[in-house]
Amino acid sequence: MAIFIAFAVAAVNIAQPAAAVAAPREPVRITRFLGEQRLPHMMRFQETAVGGLSGIDHDPRTGRWYFISDDRWRYNPARFYTGRLDIDPATGEFGGVRVTGVTTLTRADGTPYPGYGNPEAADPESIRFDRWSGRLLWGDEGDRPDTRNPSIPISHPAVREMDLQGRHTDRLRLPANLRLTDVETGPRRNFGFEGLAVSARAITAVTEGPRYEDGPVPTVDRGSPARLTVWSRQGRLRGQYAYPLDPLPVAPIPPTGHTDTGVSEILPIDGFRYLALERAWIEGVGYRVRLYEIDLRGATNVLDRDDLADGGPYRPVTKRLVHDLDSRTPVENFESLAWGPRLAGGECTLVIGSDDNFDQREETQFLAFGATGCR
Repeated sequence: MAIFIAFAVAAVNIAQPAAAVAAPREPVRITRFLGEQRLPHMMRFQETAVGGLSGIDHDPRTGRWYFISDDRWRYNPARFYTGRLDIDPATGEFGGVRVTGVTTLTRADGTPYPGYGNPEAADPESIRFDRWSGRLLWGDEGDRPDTRNPSIPISHPAVREMDLQGRHTDRLRLPANLRLTDVETGPRRNFGFEGLAVSARAITAVTEGPRYEDGPVPTVDRGSPARLTVWSRQGRLRGQYAYPLDPLPVAPIPPTGHTDTGVSEILPIDGFRYLALERAWIEGVGYRVRLYEIDLRGATNVLDRDDLADGGPYRPVTKRLVHDLDSRTPVENFESLAWGPRLAGGECTLVIGSDDNFDQREETQFLAFGATGCR
């Protein structure tokens, strides 16, 4: 697509020590598959339905894992779970997964978030443990009306902060171009914040797919841009960059069938590189998922650009394929991505998790891999 051809470049506005920028970095590589674990469909834990796990993260100091559910009070209020993934640091064997706790997310007034279709409803899609401050952050995709759902009230996407008890403590400033509307401007429905990353220098969130002004959704013939927003750790907006979504890998069956594709999660590697899960659901085909390494260096800051479809040339982030999950059969709805414990031989562990959508035809699945070039 012409919009992805670079004619002008704006520097990435992420402060880095000169030595860190100049030093060569080893690309992330998957070295081996460590194992797979699953949770039972509609597993019950402390009177809640475990499912819809759309984000995971790990506290390296305690070994505790966090799992956020995107249940919008279909079964229970918005919540996250804690648990353990049993990964042997000596061998890398992935031996089990356990849920040990559940916490309801609460608003500033101490009440749970309202359910689907209500004002201020939450749509949790990602969770991160901030090991530098001990807080939790989570990505709320928000909601808005569209032609198929005209009565849905606007709930803006957000990156929210909370304590370990799930109590709201703050939220990051939302860029004006990501505010939802009741007309065809801004992010589309279900294309708000889907992925979230926290590093020593920045907080980063990515929309699942393109805004109306940034072009149509991907087809088999062309991709489209999502937007990746970067804040300082103090919450100051630092920049926004275009993530070039792939074209659909295959056409739906029938050709007029439904598709849904976008970035489902990001994970920091260093101050300017991330892993990104790019996932598509294609009617008559199923899920297709790829893992990329992306690099913000040299990308154009598009924070002040309202239109990426016809608003002039820019350079998106660069992408490198790390792993194609389409080799697994069947491919699940992979939506979460986290670093696990480092292994005795020096490898990192990378965990990829799926959201079962509370659908008995799908799975809550965790895949663990050994990786190098990770941090």
